[in-house]
Amino acid sequence: MSLNVSLPPELENRVREHVASGLYGSASEVIREALRLFEAYQSVQAVSLAALKTDIARGMADVDAGRVGAVDMNAIKARGRAALKAKARD
Repeated sequence: MSLNVSLPPELENRVREHVASGLYGSASEVIREALRLFEAYQSVQAVSLAALKTDIARGMADVDAGRVGAVDMNAIKARGRAALKAKARD
């Protein structure tokens, strides 16, 4: 299959630079590698989104089951600061 793609001058120059570096034999190789990397990135994003949705669902289930309570942010901050201070002493 043949496909013509238009790129803005900046991206076209970057493709040409990659070919000129000798790492790739043609512009097609650069674009194929870029597409493979983009698809891998999308897969990672999809997994991350699925994990986030699972965490949200668990949290909402905890709310619905009454397993959550009020949060005292000042107490949380104080514990964190105390932990950092103790770690700095070690």
